[in-house]
Amino acid sequence: MSALAPTMQAFFTERLIGQRQASPHTIAAYRDTFRLLLSFVQKRTGVRPRDIEDLDAETVAAFLDHLERERGNGPRTRNARLAAIRSLYHYAALRHPEHAATIARVVAIPTKRHDRAIVCYLDEQETAALLAAPDHTRWIGRRDHALMTLTIQTGLRVSELIALRCRDARLARAPHIQATGKGRKHRVTPLTAHTTEVLRRWTKERAGHPDQPLFPTSRGRSLSRDAVALLVSKHATTATARCPTLAAKTVSPHVLRHTGDEPPARRRRHQRHRALARPRVHRGHADLPARRHGHQGTSSRSRHAGRRQARPLPPRRRAARLPREALIMPSTYPPQRPRDCAATVMAA
Repeated sequence: MSALAPTMQAFFTERLIGQRQASPHTIAAYRDTFRLLLSFVQKRTGVRPRDIEDLDAETVAAFLDHLERERGNGPRTRNARLAAIRSLYHYAALRHPEHAATIARVVAIPTKRHDRAIVCYLDEQETAALLAAPDHTRWIGRRDHALMTLTIQTGLRVSELIALRCRDARLARAPHIQATGKGRKHRVTPLTAHTTEVLRRWTKERAGHPDQPLFPTSRGRSLSRDAVALLVSKHATTATARCPTLAAKTVSPHVLRHTGDEPPARRRRHQRHRALARPRVHRGHADLPARRHGHQGTSSRSRHAGRRQARPLPPRRRAARLPREALIMPSTYPPQRPRDCAATVMAA
């Protein structure tokens, strides 16, 4: 009996589902990886792989090259497929120690390094133009405006955004939004006054049940990832007429996530406070250069002489000392006990 089939079946049922409790998306990605791997080996050798030795390090390396050259996958996809194969071989190492050498060689295959693209963001004018692009006279336009406003302020992922329900928007006291995101982590994000007002108007018009989607389609279903990306791209194209700088950027939901998590007025106020911030002036070092803020060779006193006067430091307090008078020593040494003192008084 081959060792590959029962090991792979136990890996999916016991390891992924039973022990790791992997999400359906992870299980589907691992399934596709091994389906591609087994098909590649069968086309290459003409024989179905039946044992772990049939999937050695050379075969796995050739499969990874096949993904990049013939299938056109990038380094990220290649590394994700390799991670699934490594996970299977780590599990197989405990069940089949006789294949330890083959498993060690496969696990030792390194991941491929790649360049990470810089994610752009929108400035204040571009953000205002994008939020003004939806048609507020239509129900869909008001939905898109509320969705993009919430995304820009909270930085929610697309998966978190489309999974929101009406009960997740708490707008009564201490307004906040609850979301379950990546890694099954529960997030509670406070809302600003502007975002709270926009969501209050939208939830009042939405008038949905607690278990219904917060941002539904026209048929009441949950939006998909492609639908959110399409509506953001559509409104970005419309906003280009008002703000031409948007034409040079590819606006996506991920760009809105990186745009900012605070309103422009508060961001400007924080920038002004950071510009006025001064280092702490210690006693005897009033002319200490402000190295933290990059002002080399300029003292903090000369830079802020016309803005605000520094508070005078309180006078130095000295610790209490004992008086310098001579100490009065007892007449007898060592001191007498209470009974001896009483006898001395009686004798006097």
